[in-house]
Amino acid sequence: MNDIADKPIKNKSLASKAKLSEKTISLYEVHTKIYPRSILGPLAKWRWAMVWVTQLFFYGMPWIQWGQRQALLFDLEAKRFFIYGLVFYPQDLIYLTLLLIISALSLFLFTAVAGRLWCGYACPQTVYTEIFLWIESRIEGDRAARMRLDDASMSLKKIAIKTSKHLVWLVFALWTGFTFVGYFTPIRELLPNVLHNSAGIWNTFWVLFYGFATYGNAGFLREQVCKYMCPYARFQSVMFDDDTMIVTYDEARGEPRGSRSRKGSKATETKALGACIDCTFCVQVCPTGIDIRDGLQYECIGCGACADVCDTVMDKMNYPRGLIRYSTQHGIAQNWSKQQMLAHILRPRVLVYSGILSALCIAMALSLYYRDSFRVDVVRDRGVMARIEGNMLENVYRLQIMNATEAMQRYQIAATGLEGMQVDVESGNEAHNIVTVKPAEVRGVVVDLEIPDGSAESGAHKIFFEIKALDTNETVREKSIFLVPR
Repeated sequence: MNDIADKPIKNKSLASKAKLSEKTISLYEVHTKIYPRSILGPLAKWRWAMVWVTQLFFYGMPWIQWGQRQALLFDLEAKRFFIYGLVFYPQDLIYLTLLLIISALSLFLFTAVAGRLWCGYACPQTVYTEIFLWIESRIEGDRAARMRLDDASMSLKKIAIKTSKHLVWLVFALWTGFTFVGYFTPIRELLPNVLHNSAGIWNTFWVLFYGFATYGNAGFLREQVCKYMCPYARFQSVMFDDDTMIVTYDEARGEPRGSRSRKGSKATETKALGACIDCTFCVQVCPTGIDIRDGLQYECIGCGACADVCDTVMDKMNYPRGLIRYSTQHGIAQNWSKQQMLAHILRPRVLVYSGILSALCIAMALSLYYRDSFRVDVVRDRGVMARIEGNMLENVYRLQIMNATEAMQRYQIAATGLEGMQVDVESGNEAHNIVTVKPAEVRGVVVDLEIPDGSAESGAHKIFFEIKALDTNETVREKSIFLVPR
């Protein structure tokens, strides 16, 4: 029996219908470039205020000095982290953990109260996209001019304009990468090294890496980072409820939408049409290219650009503002006033987030306030369990003393726990077992503990090292063991 697939199709009409029914389906969405329209308004001013605040901090902070050093410096090579007057070591990882937890809880709290405020106003992706769009508009022109330029055939003028834009983008992005590395390598040393091409392979790599990441994300990917790469857009919905302040379209007031003349009678028009004149400006200003009139969407970053432009249109039409505004789903559905919506802010999830966040902030502040000015790690010498020198039994230890102040400190080392115990600090002050540690330095000290041979039973005995800072009168007590062989 011949395979059915091998039989020729005799009915030509069926063959033609089969061809017509064939369709190519792409598994990937074709990306359409978004040309956001510039807009002025209260929310736009807030966004630009945040751009100025965040970037003045980012670009300015590495140049601020604190005494004889950089105020904010994460010195990975020396394994020290300077934050103004505080010095941290890798052993202080608990503070970084607390800081990350506080940041996450703050994000949860802000999202539960007012949606994606972080995304719309302070996220680096949003901030740098705003800056790159501003540069683009100054070189290529407004939205219509940029669209005409991209549609135009290649010419010397187009090449010159595009090249100028990308050169400015690259310079700005590389300066951003340089500043980023300046938080990990003293920036006042890094700048001359970069200018003389002697910054080192790793510093050069990270300047270029972070610079080109900024150039690619803010210049090309833009809204795609927010829509497809950022995980926050995917799980934000679990932090939203009907009392979360979000950018909303008042459908009851705006529908049915339709164009109309500004000279027409408002009273007669609103009988058949809503307040929305279907100008699509809300879509044109959206940095992610969505239509807010379709309802809440995960792509919305809550920047409020659509609310600003809609208010300007309402003003021109002599309609009340607020067709698109910050509101809650309960507020829109039940026509609540601002006071009524604000009254529903203090709900259980907000109170829980606020309580935990406050407790963590207080705990971290108290911990930093009562933090010791130095730390000590005690490690027994694993190469020598115990040894007899004359009539004395000796154990050897290595103490790591971390001076967390920015002044020279003297530390006196003592030990307790066994009768007749003597302390001998190598390379210290022989008379008083005192060692000196430079500002913000870590010094390793070898310490010999001796007891008279036969004065203690065999086994492991608990002992304590007591290290006293002579200049601050602080004392740190660390536990260890003293081994007595059989």
